[in-house]
Amino acid sequence: IISQMEEGTQKPRPKFQFEKGDEIRVVDGPFTNFTGIVDEVVPEKGKVRVLVSIFGRSTPVELDFVQVNRV
Repeated sequence: IISQMEEGTQKPRPKFQFEKGDEIRVVDGPFTNFTGIVDEVVPEKGKVRVLVSIFGRSTPVELDFVQVNRV
């Protein structure tokens, strides 16, 4: 019974594969239509850190996997 309860509490994680250096486009959120380069992937959180150019400077932004697509 305990194992069934634990299974129910785990959220399914989206299966996306990003690697450092991949070029991506943001498709959701405040940075929609920005392009950037993957700096770090955190699969256990379902997050990716992307370097986007804001006002001419490279700025790290942490986004969910579902907010970005490969270019």
